[in-house]
Amino acid sequence: MKPEGESAGLGGRLRRVRAERGLSLRELGRLAGCSASLISQVERGQTAPSAGVIYGIANALEISLDYLFGVADSDEVPAPAARGAKAPHIAGAPHTDEDGTPRFVTATATIGAPANGSGPARTVRIGAPEGRETVGTSVLEVDGTAPTGPALEPAAETIVQRRGRRRTIDLASGVRWERLTPLQDARVDFLEVVYAPYGRSTDTRCPIRHDGREYQLVLMGTLHADVGFETYVLEAGDSLAFDPATPHQYRNMTGEEVRAISVVVHHTD
Repeated sequence: MKPEGESAGLGGRLRRVRAERGLSLRELGRLAGCSASLISQVERGQTAPSAGVIYGIANALEISLDYLFGVADSDEVPAPAARGAKAPHIAGAPHTDEDGTPRFVTATATIGAPANGSGPARTVRIGAPEGRETVGTSVLEVDGTAPTGPALEPAAETIVQRRGRRRTIDLASGVRWERLTPLQDARVDFLEVVYAPYGRSTDTRCPIRHDGREYQLVLMGTLHADVGFETYVLEAGDSLAFDPATPHQYRNMTGEEVRAISVVVHHTD
């Protein structure tokens, strides 16, 4: 099965960062715990990876899921250990110049084109009065031009992820990841996970492990969570939190679709 849409761009991003790291297919396969031929198939868009393969490759290349979703700048391969980077923080009382004009702290973000092709990538510069909380941010520029009137509306999406504009990755095992954050954030993976009937987080039936702290909330259906030697049956409204260094996997054992919210908070030290 050849993946479509966002998953089809996954292979090119993996190939670029692997070349930047100077790794052969065999070397990356050894680090990621999978075969060189599987990585080659993923890079060429001939197969969709499982969650275990995705995490294995991301850990081996030291890249975030944001990069795999295509949210990061497509012209730049991320530096290793990008998860340690910290986002700008603005706090405290507003600071002003002598004439009372607020001083602004600014940041620039590139918003990639959505998977549905409804618009091009946009470069948005946002700012907040120096010393104020980020809830007071304002849009300063869109594609290098100060926004006016309706032009303000697209830039407001820097804090809102619209349902119809989510970026997705389809996995080989009947699972789809839908990204819930509008901008790049290497510190956390915030996803809605859709399990097709009898879909599972890994097609090899082998549990996966990764860094951070993991949280799951079932929105619809019944999900089996294997964590260590225990199996938990989660119904809608049930949740769990655990150390994902413990081997784990998720299984939909029913003929109905299951939806869950998944949050993985990565270590930043």
